[in-house]
Amino acid sequence: MKGFTLVELLVSIAIIAVLAGLLATAVAKAKTKAYAISCISNVRQLTLGALLYATDQDDRLPYNLGSSATKRGTAPRADYNWVNNILNWDVLNSDNTNVAFVTKGRFSQYISRAAPIYRCPADRALSEDQKQAGWNGRVRSYSMNAMVGDAGENSRWGTNIFNPEYKQFKRTTEIAQPTRIFIFVDEHPDSINDGYFLNRVDELEWLDLPASYHNNAATLSFADGHVEMHRWIYPATRPPPKPYAAGLPITIDADQRADYDWLVYRTTVWY
Repeated sequence: MKGFTLVELLVSIAIIAVLAGLLATAVAKAKTKAYAISCISNVRQLTLGALLYATDQDDRLPYNLGSSATKRGTAPRADYNWVNNILNWDVLNSDNTNVAFVTKGRFSQYISRAAPIYRCPADRALSEDQKQAGWNGRVRSYSMNAMVGDAGENSRWGTNIFNPEYKQFKRTTEIAQPTRIFIFVDEHPDSINDGYFLNRVDELEWLDLPASYHNNAATLSFADGHVEMHRWIYPATRPPPKPYAAGLPITIDADQRADYDWLVYRTTVWY
């Protein structure tokens, strides 16, 4: 029986290596697509929960609390807020891993108190200390448009103190263009802290930054219930998803404002 020659063996190994590479690429693409589909599903469920909440609360959207105008920090940990955890890169902060927030407040009952819905599967950003502690990820990847929902003291007079000339949508019926105004967005892990996604719409500066986990795209939901992914154009809008990579706040060059303008247009309207 004739055996393999060295050349034939090397050719066979090379073919196997090529096939393995192609298979690995296909698996990676399939995994990436699956993450994107799961993220879309999560955001859709959060949005349906918010709309169901409004149906039961005399058309009032969920509480969406932020910090005060004098100090741009993080929202208070209020159980009646749509989410009450504040995330950071500190391994000692239990908010990063504690899913007990879904047992509190009114909002989570409308999404069956399902903690996994709050996190995009592609979001595995952790600090070195958190990795060494054996964490797989933090509990939340999504934030709510700061101009949507009852922002408490920040929206007492019908506008948001951070954007006083623009509409704060406390009720679904106040959103005249529901296909235009976004409700939830997956946020960059370096800015996510609270669940209050805020930018001053008249300033060319990112205070909070959308994520770009899905081939440089973010997942957003809108007041009519639809969900879409939007791909960002500029590298400044999509820094790596890791600690201290964003360098916030980010001043936006006047000739590179398309990403910012796209999101601002979908944030609010003139009051």
